[in-house]
Amino acid sequence: MKTDLLAYIREGRDMTQGEKLKLIVSLSIPSILAQISATVMFFIDASMVGHLGAKASAAIGLVETTGWLMGGLASAANMGFSVQVAHAIGANDFDRARKVLRQSIACCLLWSLMMSVICIAISYPLPYWLGGSEEIAHDASVYFAIIGFCGIFFQMEGLAGSMLKCSGNMKVPSMLNILMCIMDVAFNYLFIYIFNFGVMGAAIGTGLAMLITACLMFYFLIYRSDMLSLKGHQGSFKPRSDVVVNAFKIGAPMGLQHLLMGSAQIVSTLIVAPLGTIAIAAHSLGITVESLCYMPGYGIAEAATTLVGQSYGAGKQLMTLSFARMSVVLGIIVMTVMGGLMYVFAPELMSLMTPVADIIETGTTCLRIEAFAEPMFAAAIVCNGVFIGTGDTLKPAVMALLSMWGVRLTLAALMAVTYGLPGVWTAMAIELTFRGIIFLARLFQGGWMKELRIKKAAI
Repeated sequence: MKTDLLAYIREGRDMTQGEKLKLIVSLSIPSILAQISATVMFFIDASMVGHLGAKASAAIGLVETTGWLMGGLASAANMGFSVQVAHAIGANDFDRARKVLRQSIACCLLWSLMMSVICIAISYPLPYWLGGSEEIAHDASVYFAIIGFCGIFFQMEGLAGSMLKCSGNMKVPSMLNILMCIMDVAFNYLFIYIFNFGVMGAAIGTGLAMLITACLMFYFLIYRSDMLSLKGHQGSFKPRSDVVVNAFKIGAPMGLQHLLMGSAQIVSTLIVAPLGTIAIAAHSLGITVESLCYMPGYGIAEAATTLVGQSYGAGKQLMTLSFARMSVVLGIIVMTVMGGLMYVFAPELMSLMTPVADIIETGTTCLRIEAFAEPMFAAAIVCNGVFIGTGDTLKPAVMALLSMWGVRLTLAALMAVTYGLPGVWTAMAIELTFRGIIFLARLFQGGWMKELRIKKAAI
């Protein structure tokens, strides 16, 4: 049924509201399960490390935001190409979709190699740059160097998964991501406890899981995909200006957003670091727990990117707008429920992460503050997925950056002095609510659709 309904978009056929909702849900569920499983993976990882003590958790937490920055840059590069593939599929131009795919493999491989070299080069001084103490610096450096080296696997796994999702195949990437979580837990247990590698073992286990998953993901993309398989289809992997320029136009604003948002997260770490080891550990573990709440939003956003991207590529503007609005409403409903559950079960969730009472208490307070921001956080997440699907990335990136730097960091720096870590999380909740409101305003005012009509007419 899902494949049939997706074909409606490419064939230009009308769909009822019920069919649209069914399609959104059918694409969202596998992606949500994959996002949740990935969160559970990080949850279990953090719990394994957390039971080694506060220092081990703080070591990973110190460099975690820099890892997010690098991961964001990888995702931006992937989306620059996969959005083009979604548009080509929506227009029934499968030859162009494969052309973009080939070039994306070459470009993203080179990009990931450069990123890995940078990560390894800065791994030793990074903990000191972030204000970390001597007692956690060594473990933090080793962890970041290994994760940085494995960034190549992360990039390629993400590229293959993104291409499959943009073709409408959510099932395979989701199943493989769940498998990656299972492998990660097994490998981490092996390297952390059996081989007694500690923090370094967590990085090795995650890297191996990423490598195996990347290989499997590419197998299904290159050999098994109905729309994108390269088997029997000859073509060049050499990058061409038209594809690369389009990828840059789509991906560069996202890359800049991830760069500055990641930098903002690093600044946030600098604000938290002087509060002490307990605060660093509670901040890191609290973020891991909170991700259980917002990962469903990212799953729905991925479905929105696929549906909006293909509808836009097919030239169906009313369908594009309908999918956009329905996806956002669904995301808000789901994450509101998740926020309520997080508020109620915050102490139990934190106690799964660490046995240290002070960390549990501080983390619980922070999570309950953040729970009130989840509905508008959902709006920001899914709206961004909608805008990405159409290639509209510049203005949303600027809006997110102004919100992050102008609201969150300013308030966090002021409130940390008086209220400690709960003050930092209060600033985060206020900013996420503000960001969701301005993203909703942009979505429902419809100005972005007018800009897209102008852009489409100019092509």
